[in-house]
Amino acid sequence: MSKIFKNMIPYWKSIIIVLALLVVQAWCDLSLPSYTSDIIDVGITNSGVEHVVPEAVTAGEFELAKLFMTEEECRQWENSYREDGEIYRLTVEKEDELEKLDDTLALPLVLSYQMSAMEEGAFKEAVAKQSGMDTAVLDSMSIEQIGASMGIELKTFERETEDDDGNTVMERCVDIRPLFAGMKAAGQLTEEQLLSMRDTMENTIDTMGSSMVKSMGVAYAVACDKAVGIDVEGTQKSYLLSAGLKMIGMALLMGIATVLVGFFGARIGAGIGRDLRGKIFKKVVSFSNAEMNQFSAASLITRSTNDIQQIQIVSAMLIRMVAYAPILGIGGILKVVQTGAGMGWIIVLALIVILGYVMLLVSVTMPKFKLMQKLVDNVNLISREILTGLSVIRAFGREKKEEERFDVANKDLTRTMLFTNRVMTFMMPGMMMIMNVLTVGIVWVAAHKIDAGTMQVGAMTAFITYAMMIVMSFLMLTMMSIMLPRAAVAAERIDEVIHTDSSIKDKENPETLKSHQGLIKFSDVHFRYPGAEADVLENIDFVAEPGKTTDIIGSTGCGKSTLVNLIPRLYDVTSGSITLDGQDIRDISMSDLREEIGFVPQKGVLFSGTIASNLRFGKEDATDEEIKEAAVIAQAAEFIEEKSDKYDSSIAQGGSNVSGGQKQRLAIARAIAKQPKIYIFDDSFSALDLKTDAALRKALAEKVKDSTVIIVAQRISTILHAEQILVLDEGRIVGKGTHEELLRNCDTYRQIAKSQLSAKELGLEESEVSDNE
Repeated sequence: MSKIFKNMIPYWKSIIIVLALLVVQAWCDLSLPSYTSDIIDVGITNSGVEHVVPEAVTAGEFELAKLFMTEEECRQWENSYREDGEIYRLTVEKEDELEKLDDTLALPLVLSYQMSAMEEGAFKEAVAKQSGMDTAVLDSMSIEQIGASMGIELKTFERETEDDDGNTVMERCVDIRPLFAGMKAAGQLTEEQLLSMRDTMENTIDTMGSSMVKSMGVAYAVACDKAVGIDVEGTQKSYLLSAGLKMIGMALLMGIATVLVGFFGARIGAGIGRDLRGKIFKKVVSFSNAEMNQFSAASLITRSTNDIQQIQIVSAMLIRMVAYAPILGIGGILKVVQTGAGMGWIIVLALIVILGYVMLLVSVTMPKFKLMQKLVDNVNLISREILTGLSVIRAFGREKKEEERFDVANKDLTRTMLFTNRVMTFMMPGMMMIMNVLTVGIVWVAAHKIDAGTMQVGAMTAFITYAMMIVMSFLMLTMMSIMLPRAAVAAERIDEVIHTDSSIKDKENPETLKSHQGLIKFSDVHFRYPGAEADVLENIDFVAEPGKTTDIIGSTGCGKSTLVNLIPRLYDVTSGSITLDGQDIRDISMSDLREEIGFVPQKGVLFSGTIASNLRFGKEDATDEEIKEAAVIAQAAEFIEEKSDKYDSSIAQGGSNVSGGQKQRLAIARAIAKQPKIYIFDDSFSALDLKTDAALRKALAEKVKDSTVIIVAQRISTILHAEQILVLDEGRIVGKGTHEELLRNCDTYRQIAKSQLSAKELGLEESEVSDNE
């Protein structure tokens, strides 16, 4: 896991920007449910009026409202309004001050509102109880007559209400506050008695719930605003429009933040992929053959492509999801606490169920995921074996058997993939079921709270949205926890390559090549492959001089290619030394060393491009004349000239659109065009016929008169005129000299020669042949 995050360190500035954008995105996301709640509770239910204190009140209402206020509340009430003729207008504008006024004046104003609209029957019952009059007598009197009998003017009005069946009916009400005011003015009711009545009614109001109290207070403010002619419908429309525009603005801001997060996340992921590919390529290019054999080319390609792509995708998702989930989850929890709904236990229960459900699915599928990787490797292995050995399979008539072998591996993988996919298909339906049950649970609990007056409908809606956000944040983290182990494996494989040091590297302060003659000297060289128990080369001593050709011959597997691979330091000697113009090649930088060498491998390798680009591979500034001359020497000019585009003819990847002999000649021409001091041909003439071989060697001899030439050969006929021939047998030099000298002194060479040429061709008498036998 740490290896994945380590790759993000170079992009810390972009990550900080992404985190800031995620905070903005979460803030917008978390604000939208609040706006929805406000639109329902304030914009629709409360007609767009947000506060208990009205915008304006009539002079009479202003005085009556103070009936149930304490002295301090009366002072705040009076200080909050200014007189404007028969109307008092609110002077407080700051939101925090209005909130304080709401908290302070809600109770007396709600009491005043209740007293201003007492149902007619309830009023007559209260009067009968207070005065001792007969209820039947009061029922026969109108409200105005009852008020006249008390010396107070009382008025009735009608308002809409709902009956027990939910039908809208008209109800006659009476404002009894003038009655209390008259009694107070007449000395029949003291301030203490009024406050005592307030305390009694406060206990009744407390049972209604804070939400209902706020709604009643707002209803009082709406009634006051209407009484002074304020356009309440206009206020409502203005509030809804303002809230809607704010929601649109939040949504646009969230959309912009989301797009920017995706943009930066993709850039960071792509940058990490680019960096890792660059690191792996740079490291692989520096690998010696030992490291290449350790990893294999197929594995390195997979690590450079699929593994890095996995890291790239997961890195982008980490930035977008794993960083966002905690912000959204914590923000949702804080918002849930702010709602004061008291239903947090439902979310906790849902999270426990979700985590348990996901852990169950993961515990079932994770072993299968690990097995799946092994089965994929097995399918790849069998596919590679069949494809690379197709000609052998056909020759032995093994098609059916190999098909059966592949079918078994394929079915094993398919069964495992089907099992994991079928199990994981339960993930989303199960999650949706849990989330739907959670929603139903919240609605069920909230309905009781709304009925009790402790919650409003908008608050319930907001709570459901916040609950979904919290659950989704945990769900995002859970989904990432499934993806991260696979990415961690990929990161481990990539890290393994990056932290593997090449066994062949330059010294800290390499020497500069002082001479450029091309003199190669092997001094008691031993070599053993990494991990091998025995040397493959032992006691190798010889000198390859400029202007002379050194041919190396021997049986298959005797170490000829290994020997020439030591010169350009594709491997390093185990003991002994190799010098170039008197300097140990390990003390010279590899770039300087290889600049002196023109190497033609045993298997010709061409690169996609053109013939000209391939011939200039070792010398980019080679002129057209130089590459044409190289092609002539390598006997490649004839088939190049026959092509329509000649030297601009395209070469496919690996040179697949040219024959083996043509590929080999182009590889030889490439080395010649470089014009190095040392030519190394590792059995490079084996794909050529004898005529082409002879013509090439003749032309080459004239071109490389001042260069050192080392040729690994199989055919005696091609090395008869070499200045020096080395005979290798089981990693040792068993013969050294010219053709004639070796025929006389080296049994191994003589046996190879006689197996390829007749005695006459070798210049031997029949008696010599029989004697030697």
